[in-house]
Amino acid sequence: MEATDRATAVRSGEEIDANAVKTYLKDVITDLRGDIQISQFPSGFSNLTYLITAQDRQMVLRRPPIGANVTAGHDMGREFRVLSALHPVFPRCPRPLAFTEDESLIGAPFFVMEKVSGIILRKDLPASLCFSPDQAETLCKNLVDTLASIHTIDVKAAGLDFIGKPQGYVQRQVEGWSNRYRRAKTADAPDFEAVMGWLAEKMPLDAVHPSMVHNDYKLDNLVLNPEKPEQIIGILDWEMATHGDPLMDLGNSLAYWVEKNDPEEMQMMRTMPTNMEGALTRRKILDRYALKTGRDTGNFDFYYGFGLFRLAVIAQQIYNRYYQGITKNKRFAMLIFGVIALENVAKSVMESSKL
Repeated sequence: MEATDRATAVRSGEEIDANAVKTYLKDVITDLRGDIQISQFPSGFSNLTYLITAQDRQMVLRRPPIGANVTAGHDMGREFRVLSALHPVFPRCPRPLAFTEDESLIGAPFFVMEKVSGIILRKDLPASLCFSPDQAETLCKNLVDTLASIHTIDVKAAGLDFIGKPQGYVQRQVEGWSNRYRRAKTADAPDFEAVMGWLAEKMPLDAVHPSMVHNDYKLDNLVLNPEKPEQIIGILDWEMATHGDPLMDLGNSLAYWVEKNDPEEMQMMRTMPTNMEGALTRRKILDRYALKTGRDTGNFDFYYGFGLFRLAVIAQQIYNRYYQGITKNKRFAMLIFGVIALENVAKSVMESSKL
């Protein structure tokens, strides 16, 4: 396993026309030279991501997954527009280069951005990379501090008003994700009705101080400095960025955070090395965030419970495409077990909550 993310051969059924991409890019990126080579990043379950290499220049092409409806999570034009407005005020996001809605080129809209090169952590640390407990702790603190800095971005001043309306944000999220789950539910999936009812009952009022919300902020969307891997040099995957309650952002992030002492059911859901020695617990992450931002986190059970539910919906939507035969990627077959486990964990949060 490599410490840096490496693109490999394009998966069968997800090929794109290199000549069409080359012709398009040479029209819009005037200093592009030479032929291009296309490979694919193997990780991830959502938008498809390809490495475009032209001589010594590396770029990343993103397009929606095969068979997906183009909603906010797969809207390439929106993500390109977000990056275009965000990069001048937050340069740790990738610099966008080109976007087209012309589906005749590769079968879907797509955009191209500069590649942010560095380490991206996946489920387990590669043999070539070792974090001391102190480094792991520092990385976790930097993760929290970077999220807090995202939540200080002036949405209006950056020209990002279009990303969403904070009024009614929490209610829209609860209702919207509940509807998505019901539409994506398959015969072998849990119904989640108790969880959805609890979220609807316990949802808080709108945030007094809404903020920029990344909406997919997690360890494997961070690019780390190869020379000092506890440092964060890039943040990826802004396709769901919006304007709303920042505690929703933190709750969504911690839904992915599996600690080394969590029960086996949660260990099976781990997709990042959040269990390494020295890594902060969810509680310590929450406490640091509260210290850095001054925000009241007393009702965080709701936000964490929502994050678990939302993660289950994402997994179920992807599994549904596999269940229906829209995609043949066998990685997706196991997602149903994650959906079942997430319902159990969400119910345990409900049962222990004092809300």
